[in-house]
Order: sequence, then structure tokens, then C-alpha cells
Amino acid sequence: MPTLLSVNLNAIAMLRNRRDLPWPSVENLGRITLQAGASGLTVHPRPDQRHIRFSDLPTIRALIDDEFPHAEFNIEGYPSEDFLALCEKIEPEQVTLVPDDPSQATSDHGFDFRRDGEMLKPIVARLKKGGMRVSLFADGDGDLEAVKLAKATGADRIELYTGPYGGCFDDPQKGADILVDLGKTADAAIALGLGINAGHDLTVANLPALVKRIPKLAEVSIGHGLTADALEFGMAETVRRFRHACGQAV
Repeated sequence: MPTLLSVNLNAIAMLRNRRDLPWPSVENLGRITLQAGASGLTVHPRPDQRHIRFSDLPTIRALIDDEFPHAEFNIEGYPSEDFLALCEKIEPEQVTLVPDDPSQATSDHGFDFRRDGEMLKPIVARLKKGGMRVSLFADGDGDLEAVKLAKATGADRIELYTGPYGGCFDDPQKGADILVDLGKTADAAIALGLGINAGHDLTVANLPALVKRIPKLAEVSIGHGLTADALEFGMAETVRRFRHACGQAV
């Protein structure tokens, strides 16, 4: 199966919030991405609502349910009680847990599973009881013991943090070296029965090598790079370009 594309709407929401006006419309651009063949929509509702607002979530849920019932809603966030209650209310198909401090500008590391594994077990069980797939943000550094500990939480998938890989846009050799570790991490996870997602600073340029190295990569979640390209190519065409980079027939 080709890698699926979930479009992260945070950057669109952040642009809207600059002027506190209803445009650009998160709902309408979400609709355009799904019409262009994206497999889902991703949001990361932070406590300060600096991009996606809590009020956006029912709208996105209804968009998928009413118009694109085969698409998935993926909600990312730190597993606070407020976040877990929000997920239980909205019922996304997938919840991606991240170890962020609320003040962080963006996610920039995976969980320390040696430290956080026991904390995550009841949280994962709670979300899965609600019918949600659970993915855990993980460093793709080739730490095989960490992968085993991630599996022990009961999670369905890990999401490889690809920020360091995406940051090597001007250093191909360093990017290739990081891809080796991402591949090792993915191989270990797949051998244990974990699904693999990936996200952060992925682009049309660096996606093909990632997909080639991890042919069982289930899904990528992409926001910043995709939104940047949409300013040049338009949202629908950009989604098609990213789908092609994922190995999909477009």
C-alpha cells in the first residue's frame, strides 16, 4: 500500500488567527485537501489556541463525517487530562501523543520511553477503549530498546520525528545518514508489529527517499512545507504533488 497523506491544518489556522478574521477558512481548505485526495486531516490544538482553536474541532469532525466518511481525523497533543477529554468528545480516528511542553513553538523530540513508558500505558489503554488508534511520537535515532518500550505501552503505531531529516535540505550526506537511523527504527518497530507514521519538515523533495527506505510507512502528516508550497502551486495541486511524492498514483 502507498503511504497515505494527512494534511496538518495548523499553519492555515495560524495565518487566519493573525487578523482574527474567518479567512483563510480552515474548513474550506480542509475540504479542498480531501477533494484532492488527501487521506485525512491533522490538527494539534495547543492550550493557548495559537493556531487550531478548540472550536475548530467539531467543524472538522463534521466535515469528515458528512462529506468524506472514508477520511480520518488525527489529533495530536500532550496527554493532559484536558486533551484526553477533548479527544473523547471529538472521537478522532487517530490520536498522536507528543511529549511537548505547552510553551514549545512546535514538536521537536519524541518520548523518552524509558522514563515515560509506564505513564503512557493507562493513557493508551483509555484512548483505545474509546475506539481510537494511538500513535506515539518517537525519535528515529535507531534506539531499538526504546522501540520495544514503545511497543510495551500498547500503542498501535509510532510516528517518527523527521525534523532532523528535514533540516538537512542543504546537506544531502547528513540527510542520508539520518535516514539510515530512521530506517533502523522503522524496521525494529515493524518487526514488533507496530505501524509507522512520520512527520515534521517533510517536503516533496525529501519524501521519496523516506518512502523508499520505509516501504511500509503507513502515513505522513505534513503541514508547514505543504502550506508553503500551496502559496505557490495552490492547495489542490500541492496535495497532488505530495501524494505523488508519497508514491501514490495521481
